[in-house]
Amino acid sequence: MRAGERHGSDALIRALRDQGVDDPRVLDAFRRTPREGFVPASHRAEAYEDIPLPIPHGQVTSQPSLIAQMVAALGLTGRERVLEIGTGLGFQTALLGRLAREVWSVERYADLAARSRANLAAAGVPNATVIVGDGTRGLAGHAPYDGVVVSAAAPEVPAPLAGQLAAGGRLVQPIGTGGAERVIAFTERGGRLLKGELVTFARFVPLVGRHGLSE
Repeated sequence: MRAGERHGSDALIRALRDQGVDDPRVLDAFRRTPREGFVPASHRAEAYEDIPLPIPHGQVTSQPSLIAQMVAALGLTGRERVLEIGTGLGFQTALLGRLAREVWSVERYADLAARSRANLAAAGVPNATVIVGDGTRGLAGHAPYDGVVVSAAAPEVPAPLAGQLAAGGRLVQPIGTGGAERVIAFTERGGRLLKGELVTFARFVPLVGRHGLSE
């Protein structure tokens, strides 16, 4: 990590702590993953601010403290297989790769998927695979997953995602229609999702797909 990246990373870690993020594994993953490698070139000067940044197709890369809260809610120990819905440019994917054994990420837009693969390779994250597809369908061929994180909002958890969660697994998703959501962490017990716990409030783009919202 270059000196400028180190300074920016330290400032971002302080911002995460200010927002109540204190999981040492999550903070270490942020230290090891320079955000400037996962944002558009025109926004690299803002990479270490705790703000969302725009990416193509009207999407955004979420603010780091929100990502940290959602990732921490999965309770990863390093042994898990994780499914991510909504890769974007791959920053959260890279963090998950530092925290879990194996990551599968589904991205709706092929150009974003291609850019995220290049970003992940440059960052040295070999255990994350990006697939182009409808994230509301999940990725049944590699299920079950110990953790699922959804980076877009829907009124309820898509049935395929709930069905692909391993026994005792955790699923984190913003619940709403896109605009003002409750981010909820659900736990699988006995083949169903238990009523979840509130992680935070946030604003997300809609989760578009067969088992989500329409365009």
